[in-house]
Amino acid sequence: MESQRVVVVVEDAAAARAALQWAVGNFIRGGDSITLLHVCPPARSRRKRRRLRLGGFQLALAFKDLCNGIAEAKMEIVVTEGELGETVVATVNQLGATTLVVGLHDKSFLYRAPSPYTRVRSLGCRVLAVRQHATARDGFLNADLTQIETISLHIPPPKIPFPMFTLPLGVIWRRSKRRR
Repeated sequence: MESQRVVVVVEDAAAARAALQWAVGNFIRGGDSITLLHVCPPARSRRKRRRLRLGGFQLALAFKDLCNGIAEAKMEIVVTEGELGETVVATVNQLGATTLVVGLHDKSFLYRAPSPYTRVRSLGCRVLAVRQHATARDGFLNADLTQIETISLHIPPPKIPFPMFTLPLGVIWRRSKRRR
């Protein structure tokens, strides 16, 4: 089996933790390369930027503790700054990842795109989006998986709401004068 390069988006949300736990339990194998990616919002002051990056790195370390069950996996932490959606797409493409694991929640970057498929289409890998349910029973994680295949994704062209005429409207709507 070929090893995979999996990128997991690290966010301070329960859905992101659920996505990582699901991926560790069901998808990631020993020998795979895991990259924990945290994107900090841009900040103007140097002190605030440093504090955001430090908080992001600490959050990524907490996510790394969830991956301790995988013995042979190679772990990497990337903390970068920028707009979440664009930075995730650029970093995933730069790393040459085979899979992106995302936790779906109300403020997920996948929902904030101008078009729902704009960002997903520009990714060159498989996207696994995991949504956590509010109920967890007997310590088991109750989650839904949505796999978005970027290869088979077909987006129809936008429909034109009315037919376009090549003739000017004056020619079409011109009334002939009655002769008396």
